[in-house]
Amino acid sequence: MKHPGKGMKQAAVLALFAVSFLAGTCVADTLHGEITPEAVAAAADGNWGLSFQQEGRPPVANATADELLRYNTFYAGDADEKTVYLTFDAGYENGNTPAILDALKKHGAPAAFFVVGNYLETSPDLVKRMLAEGHIVANHTYHHPDMSKISTREAFQKELSDLEALYRTVTGREMPKYYRPPQGKYSTENLQMAKDLGYYTFFWSLAYVDWYQDKQPTRDQAFDKLLGRIHPGAIVLLHSTSSTNATILDELLSAWEGMGYSFGSLDDLVREAESIR
Repeated sequence: MKHPGKGMKQAAVLALFAVSFLAGTCVADTLHGEITPEAVAAAADGNWGLSFQQEGRPPVANATADELLRYNTFYAGDADEKTVYLTFDAGYENGNTPAILDALKKHGAPAAFFVVGNYLETSPDLVKRMLAEGHIVANHTYHHPDMSKISTREAFQKELSDLEALYRTVTGREMPKYYRPPQGKYSTENLQMAKDLGYYTFFWSLAYVDWYQDKQPTRDQAFDKLLGRIHPGAIVLLHSTSSTNATILDELLSAWEGMGYSFGSLDDLVREAESIR
């Protein structure tokens, strides 16, 4: 695998957030120009944002892959390799995860589940099944706060370390140092704090509105977004609470395979990044 930033649009820069933020999927109007650390600090703080400009290609994000890599942060993999990285945010369990795990197992597709304290407390057996079937269970903070508003290292670390401790109690293992900011809200200071704590931060390059329990997307609505916007190197964010995701995942993975995609692990991205340092 090539450098995660290789082949991506190097001139694509930070977004000025011109439209609304939707629970972790921010749609942004994007300006193009030279990326600088000052621009990162001025414009990227707040919400993770994406702008889809060309079908089959990675979206333009708040910052380039190379800029994010300074903070051990990823939002996509190699734009020239037809690999998809599946990730699920798991804030609570409502009965849909078993079907999701069944589909992943059928396709031999590794995934990363970003969990919070409530999930570990209420669904330890599912967490153990995730691990037994080769998936990553990672840190989505203990309480799911707006981490961009946490300014001290001590408070930031506590949200991560409290979840680590509970994970250790539930599984008997050490939690991987993989972190996803709740709702995609972050600051460059947060990214640096996470890096200083040994964490890799993961945003995403493809998501859709799948989290409203009383307004789940139809199959066709889901496929319109997830097939139309898939791209090489995509880190896909899905919610494990979505009944639509549970219903369509087997068919969705088959469709992506039919388009020539295979499924990779976030571990692959980290290993590749470390190998080129």
